[in-house]
Amino acid sequence: MTRAMTETNPGTPQENTPDSGPSRRGLLFGGAGAAVGAAAGFAAASIPGNAKAVEPQGLLYGGHTVAFHGRRQPGIITDAPAFVSFLGLDLEMDSADGKAAQRDLMRRILGIISKDAARLMAGRGILADTDPEMAENPARLTLTVGLGPGAVRIINKSLVPAWLKELPAFPIDKLEEAWGQSDVVVQFCGDDKISLLHARRSIQKDLRTLAKTVWIQDGFRHSRGSMAEGATMRNLFGQLDGSGNPRDAMAERAVWGGENLEPWVEGGTSLVLRRIEMDLDTWDSVDRPARDFSMGRRQDNGAPLTGHHEFDTPDLRVRDDSGFPMISADSHVARGQAREADEHILRRGYNYLEGEKAGLLFASYQCDVQRQFLPIQERMAERDMLNEWTTPVGSAVYAILPGCARGSFLGQELFAA
Repeated sequence: MTRAMTETNPGTPQENTPDSGPSRRGLLFGGAGAAVGAAAGFAAASIPGNAKAVEPQGLLYGGHTVAFHGRRQPGIITDAPAFVSFLGLDLEMDSADGKAAQRDLMRRILGIISKDAARLMAGRGILADTDPEMAENPARLTLTVGLGPGAVRIINKSLVPAWLKELPAFPIDKLEEAWGQSDVVVQFCGDDKISLLHARRSIQKDLRTLAKTVWIQDGFRHSRGSMAEGATMRNLFGQLDGSGNPRDAMAERAVWGGENLEPWVEGGTSLVLRRIEMDLDTWDSVDRPARDFSMGRRQDNGAPLTGHHEFDTPDLRVRDDSGFPMISADSHVARGQAREADEHILRRGYNYLEGEKAGLLFASYQCDVQRQFLPIQERMAERDMLNEWTTPVGSAVYAILPGCARGSFLGQELFAA
């Protein structure tokens, strides 16, 4: 026991009785409790191998931090941690507010988020935090901020990229307004759900009079330490999700631009957030060969049907002994495989399970939504065999702000453009 648990306040009566001496009831039950406790202690000490509980010598992962300040925002290329919470916000504006008032509101919102994020990611509570202890275990906490078309337009309408708009309607969609576009999105990622949810709540409280919460979407991946660092996660269908992600120089170009891909602003990128429901019950009735055929990959190790290892490149030209393609042209892999140099995207999927609803929060980062994301999405919407068991119910597109230096805030340079 700790000292705080064993000590009592000498000035505080031990029983709620009119006299200061011990009550008869207290003596009876207190004595019995002490006797039982002593007996239990003797028995425990008598059992061979019964050792004392050992206090942890240090944090395993809780003390790990990611820097907030920099040329680019964290939480994108950063290894995906165990938990995510996407917070959708709409600005609290009156229709009579003028342009200057709207710009001031955006400036205040981004300034507050930036100051709070820098503290929270370093393991410190926000200013006037009522629960600063909940921030002390950041566990790779990151906050990433994106803006919808209306928010970018308020800052500077000339900066709104052509792709920052609602996605076209797809025949597979059954979109719900509850999961639609917001003015601002804040992505919270981390390995500890307590510090992550505290961070989200802190931002909500600090923006209470400036922005309203329109939705929260929480997701999860494998717990840190349960798999090798950087291993591909499994979604709730049991499939490895993200095997085809670009890596190294290809990922750099896909997300941040290069050659003929230009970011909307230097150090910025884009986010497409799609909420996809998955029918686990009907998927359960599909046998393993049919699952692999629909996916174009083996579920056990993620290898394409034309390869042996997860990261082997799928070869759509290979045919079996009967002359049929090993990977169907309508499989998920075939429909989602990049066919042009500009079609690579970086996906960071997170599972969700809310009551009877299960699915995937599909977060796709790319430099240009129009040139990279849309061609892939159009092919998949047209004829992806996995559409039999998946339904998109939410969709939103955001311009991800560049990072900021100390003493600045996210998007500050855009107000002067």
